[in-house]
Amino acid sequence: MFMQQEPRRNPSSMPPARPGQPHHPPPRPVPNPMPHPTPRPHPPHPPHPVPRPHPPHPPHPTPRPHPPHPPHPTPHPHPPHPPHPTPRPHPHPPHPRPHPARPVPIPPPLPPRPIIRPVPIPVVVPSPPVLRPPAPFVDYGPAPFVVNIESATLDNNQYRQALWTGRNLQLTLMTIPPGSDIGLEMHHDTDQFLRLEEGQGLVQMGDSQKHLNYRQTVFKDSAIFVPAGTWHNITNVGTGPMKLYSIYAPPHHPHGTVHPTKAIAERMGD
Repeated sequence: MFMQQEPRRNPSSMPPARPGQPHHPPPRPVPNPMPHPTPRPHPPHPPHPVPRPHPPHPPHPTPRPHPPHPPHPTPHPHPPHPPHPTPRPHPHPPHPRPHPARPVPIPPPLPPRPIIRPVPIPVVVPSPPVLRPPAPFVDYGPAPFVVNIESATLDNNQYRQALWTGRNLQLTLMTIPPGSDIGLEMHHDTDQFLRLEEGQGLVQMGDSQKHLNYRQTVFKDSAIFVPAGTWHNITNVGTGPMKLYSIYAPPHHPHGTVHPTKAIAERMGD
C-alpha cells in the first residue's frame, strides 16, 4: 500500500499567526485508510552495468586443527601368531674355504652277459591206454564192450574173426594176404561198412556178378560203404597183408564166427 504524500506548503503562503497565539503549522490531513484499488508495484531495478564479483573470503586468522580421535573404549589386542607347523632350520653358512671336489671313480665296464636261450622242454602227452582184447579173440557181444579197434585189427591174423555180435549189428576182423581177395558176394538185407587199417586194395561193386562197373583203389584209413543187394569184392593189390574190419547191419555171420583161412570159410559155406 502506498501513501500519498502531502505537498509541502510555502511558509510565505501560510496565514500569519494571531497576536498572542503561537505559531503552529496547520494540521496535516489524515490519509485515507482505504488502500488504493490498484496498487502499483515498484518497477524492478535495472541490472548493474558492471557486475562486481564477491571478493574471496579472507583466510582464518588462526586455523583450528581437527581434534584427535578419542581412544577406543575397549581396545582389541591382536591375538599372538600360532607357531609354524614345521619349523625351518636355519641354513648353515657356506664354508670360508670350500673343499675341492673329489673325482668320482668310474667303475670298469661289465663283461658282456652270455646269451641264454631257452631250451625247449618236450611235452610228453601220455597216450591213452590201448584196450586190446585178450588172445585168443572171442565174440564179446551182445555185452557192453570197449576196444581200440585199430590195435585189434592189426593184431588179428585170422581171415575172419567175429569180435562183437549183437541183435542189430556185428563187427568182424579180417586179414587178406597179398594177391588174395575177400571173395565176390552179395547180402540181400544187410548194409556193410569196411575200413582199411593197413595195406592197399582194389574195390569192385555192381548190380550183378558180371557187371562190376564201380572200381576204386583204397589205402590205409579208407572207408567203404556197401549197400544191401550190391555185389562187391575187395582184392589185396599190395605187397603185404591187408588188414581191415567190417560192420554188418544186421548181423550176417553166426555169433563167434572164426575162419582161419578163406578156404575154410568157403567149405563152411560162410
